[in-house]
Amino acid sequence: MSITELLVDLHIRENEARARADELRNQIAHFSAALTETEARLADLATTRKIIAELAPDGTNPDPPEAGTTYQAIVNAFNQHSDQAFRARELHELLDMPTDEASVNITRSRLGRLTRQGFLTQPGRGRYQKRT
Repeated sequence: MSITELLVDLHIRENEARARADELRNQIAHFSAALTETEARLADLATTRKIIAELAPDGTNPDPPEAGTTYQAIVNAFNQHSDQAFRARELHELLDMPTDEASVNITRSRLGRLTRQGFLTQPGRGRYQKRT
């Protein structure tokens, strides 16, 4: 095999690998968007269920309100440290939660939701603080 043939073969393999990488990036973007959307939907459904349960007449509440939800733990942490801004990973460490990337990303979604609802502010990129 000549140098020219070898270079052509390498160029073909490089193009194939580049195409596969682009395909995988597109799949990752699709799955990330779908996960974020599903997590937001899940949080909305849980909130709706809790509100309806609270508004239901006495004796018809099938599930008692959960005092120890992750959202409540997050809000409690910000209430206890109202003057401090946290990153999602720092919050996980403070609350002794798992610090793997997937868990931290879920918390980032939760922090974004709490920010949109007006409970938190973002004093800097990736930092969250209790609204004063």
